[in-house]
Amino acid sequence: MKSKILLTISLILTGLASFVGNSQNTIPLDTINWQINARSYVFENYKGKDAIYIQAGAMRLKNKTFLNGTIEFDIYLKETQAFPGLYFRVRDNKDGEQWFLRPHLSGKPDANQAAPAVNGITPWQLYFGPRYSFPYDYTYDDWTHVKVVVNGNKAQVFLNHSETPNLSWNLFHETKPGEVIIRGGGLKAMHIANVKIDENAKTLMNFKPIERKAIPGLVSKWEVSDMFEEKLLADPHKVASVIRNRKWGRKIVVEEGTAANISRVQLLRNGKPGNTVFAKVVVHSDKRQTKLFQFGYSDRVVAILNGTPIYKGSNRWRSRDYRYLGTVGLFDGIYLNLKKGKNTLLMAVSEDFGGWLITGKFANKEGVRIIEN
Repeated sequence: MKSKILLTISLILTGLASFVGNSQNTIPLDTINWQINARSYVFENYKGKDAIYIQAGAMRLKNKTFLNGTIEFDIYLKETQAFPGLYFRVRDNKDGEQWFLRPHLSGKPDANQAAPAVNGITPWQLYFGPRYSFPYDYTYDDWTHVKVVVNGNKAQVFLNHSETPNLSWNLFHETKPGEVIIRGGGLKAMHIANVKIDENAKTLMNFKPIERKAIPGLVSKWEVSDMFEEKLLADPHKVASVIRNRKWGRKIVVEEGTAANISRVQLLRNGKPGNTVFAKVVVHSDKRQTKLFQFGYSDRVVAILNGTPIYKGSNRWRSRDYRYLGTVGLFDGIYLNLKKGKNTLLMAVSEDFGGWLITGKFANKEGVRIIEN
């Protein structure tokens, strides 16, 4: 009798493992298959589907990683500011790939977003525009079906069983397996149902990502310091001490032909105080002269030339009006009073969210050049 009971239990567990692992089955919404971290949630039947109603949180698929294939789910949207969506190939809770919806922006060009997670930051202020978003008219009285197909370094999204992809984009990280996470709504909960993963369905369709025109003449590489507290820059008489105490050696390069991403080399939320780094370029000038330097940043910056602060500004989300996104571009400029020979330009860049970014170029390069180590 005991052996029969053990055999029965073994068969049940084997069947459960097969059910969870079979790439063509719907993954049950329960705490056996999902680790749920949310303010609140409830499993219930909603509008004819077995669903989870999840508020201010996400659910992580247990004991399984994902590399290539198709991930699908249904979501019942609300017309509220929220960012529900899919995270895949997530590693160490810091890096991964994302596609999420903005249900409060129905019909607008940024109604959704493809973006990476880089050291815990989603730099949508760099990865913006039609290359990574598309306008879509959402419905709030029926289910929305989401399908994301992933193959190698490419992905596509199909909404509501579209026969053609709504968006095709190149992924941002190395092609490595990682976790699958689905995020629900914000403070106003949303229903999610019918989560499926099919690792065999990885064929892309008419993969033609939108190209993005690079900004010519940008500083291609910046050296980045260690992190420190933004408040240390409040007293200009103490800036020299802040500079002197920094550690250097990390390099970042321009991405998307637009800006360099500081979060590639610096973890913002590492348990220590600080949200600011110096991004440095060394400029050789043929003579004593004044040159216009155009630049962009996110979220805030203090510019320091040869040890002297010369500019302070904010480009964070909603910093200039209530609709301002804080996307990065060459929207600011300063006239640099260069001495003959070597000049050091430091940009103290502080970050809240949305992208830790720096970019810049000389409007006229005659008589100046960037010295790269």
